[in-house]
Order: sequence, then C-alpha cells, then structure tokens
Amino acid sequence: MFIRRNIKKIGAKTYQTILLVEGYRIKGKVRHKTIANLTRWPRQMVVAMENALKGQALTPVTELQSRSGKHFGGIFVLHQIAKELYIEKVLKKSRQAKLALIMIFGRILTQGSRRHLTFWQEGQAVQEILGIESFTTDDLYNTLDWLDKHQVVFEKKLFQSRYGKKKIKLFLYDITSSYFEGNYNELAEYGYNRDGKKGKKQILVGLMTDSEGYPVAVEVFKGNIKDSVTVPEQITKLAERFDAQEIIFVGDRGMLKRTGIAAIAKKENWCYITAITKPQIKKLINSGTLQMELFDEDLCEIEDAGIRYIVRRNLLRKKEIEANRNDRIRKIHEFQEELNSALKEKHRKSVDVALRKLNDKIRQYKLSKIFTTILDKRMLLVTENKETREEVSRLDGCYVIKTTVQENDMNAEQIHSSYKNLKFVEWAFRSMKTTLLELRPLFHRKANRTRALAFVAMLAYMIIYHIWGKCKHLDIPLEEIISRIEDIQTIEIKAAERWIPKLPSLLRNDQQILLDALEIRMPKAIKHCSTC
Repeated sequence: MFIRRNIKKIGAKTYQTILLVEGYRIKGKVRHKTIANLTRWPRQMVVAMENALKGQALTPVTELQSRSGKHFGGIFVLHQIAKELYIEKVLKKSRQAKLALIMIFGRILTQGSRRHLTFWQEGQAVQEILGIESFTTDDLYNTLDWLDKHQVVFEKKLFQSRYGKKKIKLFLYDITSSYFEGNYNELAEYGYNRDGKKGKKQILVGLMTDSEGYPVAVEVFKGNIKDSVTVPEQITKLAERFDAQEIIFVGDRGMLKRTGIAAIAKKENWCYITAITKPQIKKLINSGTLQMELFDEDLCEIEDAGIRYIVRRNLLRKKEIEANRNDRIRKIHEFQEELNSALKEKHRKSVDVALRKLNDKIRQYKLSKIFTTILDKRMLLVTENKETREEVSRLDGCYVIKTTVQENDMNAEQIHSSYKNLKFVEWAFRSMKTTLLELRPLFHRKANRTRALAFVAMLAYMIIYHIWGKCKHLDIPLEEIISRIEDIQTIEIKAAERWIPKLPSLLRNDQQILLDALEIRMPKAIKHCSTC
C-alpha cells in the first residue's frame, strides 16, 4: 500500500486528492485499488500513515494519547442557523461581521461582558468555524460601534430577506426597562422601573415583532421617557424603513394612548389594536355604550363611532383576582390583631404609631377603598365597606379590546388572538433580559454601544426563537437544549508529535435528536488552519 496524491487544475483553482492505494497483479499486470480517501484527514495524520507504510514505527492504538478538545457544537449549530436566518448574509463576511457573530453566539452560550468573551474563546472552536484566530475587548467594542452605525440597514435587509415581497400587515410592539450599574450611561435616567430596582437608572427597550412574535426591529430610549411617546417613532419606522402601506399596530393599554392613536389615524389604511383601562371601561358602562351583561366567557362585540370593542370576562382570572384580594384582606386582619396584642401587652407602645402602621399596610395592599380604620381607646378597629368591595370586584376578570380594524379584515376572534399575542413580545423580553441572553445589568457608558448591545440581543433572540420553534415538540427546556448542543466537543489525538482535533464519529442520542429536529448535520471533519 502507498499514498497517492492526485492534483487536478480547473481554471485558476487547484484541487488535491489524497488516496490510500493498494497494488496487486492480474495475469502479470499491475493494478491499483483505492482503499480509502484521506483527503479530509489532517495533514499530520496523513504524514504519520505515509511514514508507517515506509516502515517507520507507528504508535499502537492502545498507546495513542487523546484529550478533550474545544467546544464545537454550540458555535457550529448557531452558525448554521445564522445562515438560515440570513443573519450572516446581511452582516457579510468581514472581520467585524464575524466578531458580531461571536457576540451574538456569546449572548446565547455564555452571556457575560466583552472581556469575558476574550477568555471564553479559548475553549471554543471559534477559529475552526468562523476563521477568527483571536480578538481583544477593543475589537469587540469597535464591532459594537460598527453595528450601531449600520443597524438601520441591517434591520431593513433582514426584513426583506425574511419576507421578500410578502406584505406584512400586523406588528406587535411593547417596551420594557433595563437597569444600570453606575450613573454614567448617556441614555440612563430615572423612570418607572419594571425591574423592581429602586434607586437605579435605566434605559427603555422597545421591541417590534411580526404577528407570530419574530423580532423585526429594536430601539433604545432614555429611561425617563413615557411608553406612549415612543409609538410615533415606531410608526415612522414601519412607514420608512419597511415601506409598510397597510398596518395593524398592536400595543398594550399603556402603550397606545392619544398621541399614538392620533399618529396612526393620520396614515391611510393604518389601524390599531389595544386594550382600555378599568376607568375607561367604567366610563363606557356609565355612558351606556357597554353593559355588565355583555361580560361573559364568550366574546362579545360592540361598535360605537367607528370603534369596535371586543368584550370578555376571563373566569379563571376572576377567581385569581378574588383569591388575591381575599388573601390581602386576611393579612390586614392578622396585622390588626398583632398590633392590638402589642398595644395590650406593652402600655408604652404608641397608639398613633400603631394606627399609622396599619394605614400604611392598607395602602400597601391597595385596600384603602375597602377599609376604614377607627381608634377606640387603645384598640384598633377596621371597618369593611361591603358595597365598595362589591363595586371594586365588579370588573374582576373583565377586559375590553379596542380596535379600528374593519370587520371584513378581522373578526372578533382574530382581534382577540392578535392582542393576546403580545405575550410573544413579553417572552422575548424575559429571554433578552434575564434568562438565556441576559441583557441586564448593563455596564456600558456610550449611547451607541448600548443601542448596539440591544441589537445583538435581538439578533440572538432571532436564533433562540428559531431553535424553540423547531424543538418545542421535544418538551425540553430551552436552556437544556442549548447546553446539550454545546456539550458536543472535539477529541484531540496525538499523532506525529501534534495534537489533531477530530469530531466524535457518533453523538449522544439526545444530541442527535436535537440536531435532527433542527435539520442540521455535523461536518464529517474539521477544517484545519495552517497553525493547527
């Protein structure tokens, strides 16, 4: 047997095939038979084989040294999905584009800071898959600057690549806050904090998705701006960036107020879907537009002055609200008894202080309309107004969806489902902020890098959304899916005094199931660089 190297030129390109060949004779004539194609073998292994065939010592299999190699599966799978979702095509193949992919994949696989990624790369097959040998924190910060500069173009191209000439009409929009560590970010301001982090500055992140929750655009606002003020900018974005002609804009009750509704009304063939607040529901009931009898588990529709109202009472939610209120009422009575016991046992206890504590607790539990407190010598009494309690509970589980969409475009069920689909945006925020992608807490100071990081998180969420859509039937938590894929590592075998990385010939059954669901095949061999 011997090694044969066949070289073939096609145009300006040269191709080499490396074959393991066996010679034999038939009727005195020499014939050659190909035993194996070694073209994909690492160069060092081919050399070792060739030396062995020439009579040089070959290490016995039992004495071969091997060790765990780099993590390969995570980056490889995410890279294949990035290609499928046009992310790589839109970013193109410059060094900065590849570094952007590393940050996107890092959001999913490891989170952490830019500095953390520079250490993380050491255990990842970054060079073998993306062709990036090494990078520094400065490289990543420069990439954030590059992403922010081109975000508008990238979002537009991603939108065109995904939908082509298909006319997308319905868009979901919501906004959330994300807090900062420190006080020096150019966008950070004190505002209504959804994270429960008092005393911390924040930014606002607005996310727009299609009707199924697939993200199409993200924008960062100063932390003290009102949610509803951001809506006109989104309308401009849809009209100019995505060339939208007919739009149904879906936002929650705190989002679409007078300013946003007025901006939508100015656009021809533009409509909205939102919900109204409890005070607005009461106002419609008092005016006779709505009646309490309409609130049932089945949807009911009323039209008034060109506006459609979809009315429903969620009985499950009604029970939850009642149980929650009853629990708060019980806790007030328990607290009242604790205070009275303390006043009775310790005569130096201040009655006024105890009364103030009780009233504070009632306000904290939002029961001021139901309870009235009375002081009888050193005894605290709580009086419950049953009529007020009935009035407060009258609208439990009731909600009203408001829309200008015409009935021939969407029926009541479709309107209701579209509004409920805002849950997709909420799930996206949870993923981007606290779970897999961990956008917060933020440490950046510059506004452009803060915006770019939100864009990175959105691109990472596109990949997460795709993975979940393909694998949800397996009933495996998303974090576990990512973990099992990332567990796919190379094996390094020592040959000819070099460590040769090799992919496992067989994967674990659970890993193969996930790859089959994602319709991704692992490569047969690793593309080796000259320094490997």
